[in-house]
Amino acid sequence: MERKVAAKHIRISPRKARIVVNLVAGKSVGEAIEMLRFVRKSAAGPLTKIIESAVEDVRKKDPTLNVDDIFIKRGSVDQGPAMKRRRPRARGYATMIKKYFSHINMVLTDEK
Repeated sequence: MERKVAAKHIRISPRKARIVVNLVAGKSVGEAIEMLRFVRKSAAGPLTKIIESAVEDVRKKDPTLNVDDIFIKRGSVDQGPAMKRRRPRARGYATMIKKYFSHINMVLTDEK
């Protein structure tokens, strides 16, 4: 059984989030959460919440399923909207600064 999970408008750059998502793709959920606990990246926190939420959804449908039997089949990070800010520059000019959001998508499955 596959379960798709998506978290939209996460305030982290997609480039930074992809590093962490690629790290846990293909791992079991228990192993992935244990890895994320020690990863020193800002995307580890939101990604842990997403995985735990997905596991709870899967466990509601099948309470007999063990957490170690659930695997992360694949994960992807898409770019969301950008907040636009301005920074003052010399001679009265301003430079645009974009702060990007991420859409994190994951697919969990119970078969390896």
